[in-house]
Amino acid sequence: MTQIDYYFATLSPYCYLAGTRLEQMAARTGATVTYKPFDIVAAFGRTGGTPPKDRHISRIEYRAQELPRQAKKLGMPFNLQPAHWPTNGAPAAYAFIAAQNAGGGDLGALAHAICRAVWAEEKDIAEDAVVKACLQEAGFDPALADSGMLEGAETYARNLEEAVEAGVFGAPFYIVDGERFWGQDRIEDLEQHLQGKL
Repeated sequence: MTQIDYYFATLSPYCYLAGTRLEQMAARTGATVTYKPFDIVAAFGRTGGTPPKDRHISRIEYRAQELPRQAKKLGMPFNLQPAHWPTNGAPAAYAFIAAQNAGGGDLGALAHAICRAVWAEEKDIAEDAVVKACLQEAGFDPALADSGMLEGAETYARNLEEAVEAGVFGAPFYIVDGERFWGQDRIEDLEQHLQGKL
């Protein structure tokens, strides 16, 4: 069975816009998804990228046009300037890792719930109550937000190292058999690759 390594960031608007299309595509192709939440800002600093606030004005302006445009195209609610961004995305990532280790729920739904909380629901994913609500929505025990913090931090750091080593420089980022696909708008290309068409 083909495995897709999915590097995602809890604070990424583009991960939000990916929705659950990756999971739908994996179901169609019989692929499995290994989720690897990582620190995208740290990855920027190590791979030649720049955090959004430090980018040239032309890039900032383009992002301000492109994100709402993509959200409209996908029929997804979106707030370009959410009330709680940037915030500390690590606690949500640690809870995700705890859920991944515990099993019993829907990881794709959890990843989307966390991102949706930021970009469509005006919620702060650094708050325990928000993370617990996301866990519960995706079928996990909300108490997972309080467990495995050390292991979550270690895995989160390890995912960053693996991301940099694998050539990841943004999110969402998908890797299968050494082939890299960057961006929510590359899920169709990834599917065609899995079908042997690309």
